[in-house]
Amino acid sequence: MLERGLSALPLGWLLGSPCPLCRKLPPLSDVTGTAFCLACEMRLLLPPRGLQGQLPLTWWSSGNYGGALREALLDMKRRPRPELVSALLKPLQPSLAALAAPGSGLAPLLVPIPSWKRHGNPLPPQICISLGRQLGLRRAELLERSHPVLGQHHLGRRLRLANQQGAFRAQPAGERRRRRPVLIVDDILTTGATALNGALCLKAAGWPVLGMVCLARTPPRPGSLGSVI
Repeated sequence: MLERGLSALPLGWLLGSPCPLCRKLPPLSDVTGTAFCLACEMRLLLPPRGLQGQLPLTWWSSGNYGGALREALLDMKRRPRPELVSALLKPLQPSLAALAAPGSGLAPLLVPIPSWKRHGNPLPPQICISLGRQLGLRRAELLERSHPVLGQHHLGRRLRLANQQGAFRAQPAGERRRRRPVLIVDDILTTGATALNGALCLKAAGWPVLGMVCLARTPPRPGSLGSVI
């Protein structure tokens, strides 16, 4: 009876794995079946299978940018927490694994958005590392910055598009690389200006772009472009 009861317990609880957000070992009554404790699960408001949309390009996101998820991302830019990045990406595994399925052709390469700052954003590379471990996808530094850009926090969509125009260079897709499909990787999708310019640059260099993976999607304003399924 005892063995049967233990086998029904979540493995993370049996091994003493703390919640990756609050870093506390939750009471058994609070175990959710995910990496997070019940309290943090409710704070993060993560959809069971993440979010997916088609505009301004195909994208997959762990959740909406706001509340506890926004706080966590801002904190991780200062203090890397690989275990939290990995936990946030788990809901996206089924969708992304389908892209790498044998029937879908070559598995996509992960292309992180590069920063032009000396101390750049640590999250895109960390997302690539986590997805590499979870799904066996390879990271490829195919994009580089051609010039610095302005900070975009207070820019609207049109100004963001203009700000990012021509901001990237891409390595050409030669025959030896068989023009493998790629997934752009960034921490947040807002207007899509950065991802769109990166995608255009990659496509011009011969890389088929499947879309973008991120940890958070800024919800579109009413009446603006952006679909979520």
